[in-house]
Amino acid sequence: MSPADLQPNEPERAPVVETVDEEELYGPSQELLQNIKAALAEADIPQVEALIEPLHPADVADLIEHLDPEERRLFLEITKHVIEAETISHLEDTLREEVVDQMKPEELAEVVSELDSDDAVEILENLDEERQQQVLDVIPQEDRVALEQGLTFPEDSAGRLMQRELVAVPLHWNVGQTIDFLRNTKDLPDDFYSLYVVDRLHKPAGSVALSRAIRSPRDANLSDIMETELRLVPADMDQEAVAYMFRQYALISAPVVDDGGKLIGVVTVDDVVRVIDEEAEEDLLAIVGVGDTDFHDPAHITAFRRIQWLVVTLINTLIAVAVISRFEGMIGQFPSLAVLMPITAAMGGNAGVQVITVTVRALATKDITPNSNVWRIIAKELLVGLMNACIFALILGTIGALWYGHIELGFVLAAAMIFNMVWAGFAGTVIPLVMDRLGLDPATGAGPFLTTTTDCLGFFSFLGLATLFLR
Repeated sequence: MSPADLQPNEPERAPVVETVDEEELYGPSQELLQNIKAALAEADIPQVEALIEPLHPADVADLIEHLDPEERRLFLEITKHVIEAETISHLEDTLREEVVDQMKPEELAEVVSELDSDDAVEILENLDEERQQQVLDVIPQEDRVALEQGLTFPEDSAGRLMQRELVAVPLHWNVGQTIDFLRNTKDLPDDFYSLYVVDRLHKPAGSVALSRAIRSPRDANLSDIMETELRLVPADMDQEAVAYMFRQYALISAPVVDDGGKLIGVVTVDDVVRVIDEEAEEDLLAIVGVGDTDFHDPAHITAFRRIQWLVVTLINTLIAVAVISRFEGMIGQFPSLAVLMPITAAMGGNAGVQVITVTVRALATKDITPNSNVWRIIAKELLVGLMNACIFALILGTIGALWYGHIELGFVLAAAMIFNMVWAGFAGTVIPLVMDRLGLDPATGAGPFLTTTTDCLGFFSFLGLATLFLR
């Protein structure tokens, strides 16, 4: 019988689709934020609690991040008895530390106990050793052992990323036994996607999708319906490699094993999404020299982090100035050189940053491998650099010649442009590859090396050619 047969006399009705503003689909609205601020200003506790009651924990975290420091302190004081533990895990790192610092060890232990083990470990790992131990001492023995073991794994590893809450069933069970186990066991994870089938040594032998188990006959053996091709994740695997594995094989979850091959946890796609976001953000900020996200940090900490990059930029600039100083006489003879020479350096630098960004991303996603397509990529970027250089050389060379009525000057500018932009294409590819081969982070160091070379070579090529051909 189809759904239509259940109510044959019911007239068909077109579904009602309401248009919803995109901003209303997620996050706190501006109106809600203003209402919260007004309620906080009046210390209206019931109103504050009523306003946040329907919100998702992630939206409450966004709300906290939009409040001023004093409003945030008051909000947390008012709502600490009703705010969900998951909200703490959704906060940006700096604000999470600020919130955690305001909590007593007993309060923080209660929050940690309510979270999945992976989120709990993420909070504990950022505490100093003394405070971390104070919190662990309050947590029940069974949960404490799991968290202490999680903290022993290297930072940014699968062991820190995994959650220990999973469903593992014996290889000799059938579907009926498994379903009865799921119905009768109270401490199962809130959400899970796969049942992991283990042998007598607790090593994963296969997995069964929950949907397949439900659809199979009760007398079907798990060994007959399980998927045996597992993507096992070593506990010490770097989280970036874990993210690549999930992306490559479209995984929803993957079992984590210890050195002996025993099943100890599971990495789920929600945690991998966060890792991908963090890694992409880290690379982006590193390329421009910011380092960590510093939006919520105090001004003096932000200034200290950024000044390190600015010092590197200053050194690069002084090197470029030293190159320019060698041609002071030529610049005095042709003042137009001082006007035009920044063009070659700027165009080369911008072209190189484009190449570096693409190369660093390709290294992260393993689209570039040292033994296969490196030379093809280098050749392509050289060709792209040459094509772009010829276009801009024609444009800027013509402008320079017409502007100053000096055709040789136009040819010099064009030639320097071609040289520097081709070099930018080559260096923007090779520098990240060499740094990656040496075990260095190309996102952090490639930018300064590139801009130094494009600036110095841009000035040197332009002024050097001018010295040779302008009289």
